[in-house]
Amino acid sequence: MRPAHLIRVLDREFTSTTQGHHTPVMLWGPPGVGKSQMVAQVAARHRAPMIDIRLSQMEPSDLRGIPFRVGTQVEWAVPAILPDATRHGETGILFLDEITSAPPAVSAAAYQLILDRRLGEYQVPEHWAIFAAGNRQGDRGVTYAMPAPLANRFSHFEVETHLDDWVAWAYAHGIDERVIAFLRFRPELLFDFDPAHNPIAFPSPRSWEFAHRGLQKFGDDPDLLQGTLQGCVGPAAGIELNAFINSLDRMPDLDAILRGEEVVIPKEIDLQYAVAAALVGRAIRALDAAEGPIRVGHILAYAGRFPQREMGVMLVSDLHRAIGNRLFEVSAFGDWAQSIADLMLYS
Repeated sequence: MRPAHLIRVLDREFTSTTQGHHTPVMLWGPPGVGKSQMVAQVAARHRAPMIDIRLSQMEPSDLRGIPFRVGTQVEWAVPAILPDATRHGETGILFLDEITSAPPAVSAAAYQLILDRRLGEYQVPEHWAIFAAGNRQGDRGVTYAMPAPLANRFSHFEVETHLDDWVAWAYAHGIDERVIAFLRFRPELLFDFDPAHNPIAFPSPRSWEFAHRGLQKFGDDPDLLQGTLQGCVGPAAGIELNAFINSLDRMPDLDAILRGEEVVIPKEIDLQYAVAAALVGRAIRALDAAEGPIRVGHILAYAGRFPQREMGVMLVSDLHRAIGNRLFEVSAFGDWAQSIADLMLYS
């Protein structure tokens, strides 16, 4: 399932805790596709605490607690890491990450916690959601087969990579527009992981964020930039991204486009992707300014002039995903929509 849909599933599962309909959710996927980040995003949206427990780093007693003697009986000290309504709040998310990397003894300790929401005398607060994530056995990570009794305690979803969802996330989080443009140009490199070759650095949604950071740190040092990008996304993708960035000195004047001047559209397809990504970023930053709607209108007019109209549609679709229905309030949007009325738009 694509990330945008999965976030909606997690969001609904979180809110369902107040109605008694919550089912623990298991997210499956290879490393770097954003499983943990999606859970964190839901927690942030609801301003709810998230307790992230890495089961691969735990012993059974870390969950069950430590026994101590009280008179002639043995009781258990509840681990402080487990959710407590008094200390952590009435609502929240208990996230069991790396669950498929946990030794069987630890997985067994999690059975009751996940299904019955309790361990011995301890009980998970009523309005806390339980989510988990792990890698598949074919992903070359340290994984154990999930026992059927544990698997039957979850609803299961496999995380797919989806470029439109990643692009929307990237604009919202200020990812360098050159990285966005490159992945629009080379979409198959958003995620390129071959477990048979066991790569160290490879393209993934997570590692493209690392490439963004590398550009901020080493963008002014060409001697180091290519090696840095290769260290983030792998040798081949790093070389391609560096070459793409070096070609951008032929970009048209973006400020002139925002002023509404007649600017020639580049013939090179890679530069068209770069212009489109850069203009979306400019539109996002300009929208709240006094002349923002006028500048966005000039961008829409430019989008309508691309020789391949699909390029303009991509630009406007990305912009809509970034700013939502505010785009429809720009008067020039109607003219643009009329110019592509014979094309079908899918979000």
